[in-house]
Amino acid sequence: MADVTDVAFRRIIAKYGKPDVTWTEFVSADGLSRAPEEGRKKLLKDLEYSESERPIVAQFFTSKPEYMFNAAKLAKELGFDGIDINMGCPDQGVNRQGAGACLIRTPEVAQALIRAAKDGGSGLPVSVKTRLGWNQDELETWLPALLKEKPAVITVHARTRKEMSKVPARWERVKRAVEIRNELGSEVLIFGNGDAKDIAHARELVAETGADGVMLGRAIFGNPWLFSERVPTLEEKLQVMVEHTKLFEELLGGIKNFNIMKKHYKAYVKDFDGANELRARLMETQSAGEVEKIVSEFLLTLE
Repeated sequence: MADVTDVAFRRIIAKYGKPDVTWTEFVSADGLSRAPEEGRKKLLKDLEYSESERPIVAQFFTSKPEYMFNAAKLAKELGFDGIDINMGCPDQGVNRQGAGACLIRTPEVAQALIRAAKDGGSGLPVSVKTRLGWNQDELETWLPALLKEKPAVITVHARTRKEMSKVPARWERVKRAVEIRNELGSEVLIFGNGDAKDIAHARELVAETGADGVMLGRAIFGNPWLFSERVPTLEEKLQVMVEHTKLFEELLGGIKNFNIMKKHYKAYVKDFDGANELRARLMETQSAGEVEKIVSEFLLTLE
């Protein structure tokens, strides 16, 4: 998730509840190829990772096979364990570039991107994340077009681009994706995505659909313990929020706006007495030091 699962948050997740595989935020392959040095430097920050996050997959978006080739080559040089092509993002700015979910409308371009990623990545597994369709469900034609290029994994977000995240994910369509894969005799792994609440729920969805895995996104927001299935105390949660803030400042200070952290405070600070007041104070902060001071003062009121 852009401006959520950055290097700071991923490092926190790896420490408190490491998943089986981690994906980076999506990064513009066009920008990596075309941006001036300063802009490229900022994009490369989105591709920073620690060894604790492995296996880690670099996620890119583009509609240009030549830029996908360059990005995949860079991922190989940076030591990533895999390459992911985002073919599901509904953002208008991304779609205007012919990238993200817009690729559903141009299957031949999508196929060329997979081939370019394989060529540039020189043996790295290539995965795709996509949706059921653009304005309507096109799974029956769209999925076979992707399977034809034999990516390692296809993650199906069980909504169309038009639906965004405004309707419940239709996991019966993930089940159908598995059936299509099997009917075609493909060995591509099928992951499902959308509305998985936690690990127990993800296991249920796997059992219901036959999917090979589940990608969790929004469920991790404010809950680095998600994959460990551990429920932290309130004090632990707030202390890790402070740790997260310090790490953000250390790794991304001066590159990303501190206000990005405030969406995390909305996720960390909720559903307990005094949460509204604490969150309001945190929204006024501009440094990790301020956040630590406010949290320390709040924790004293609990003693």
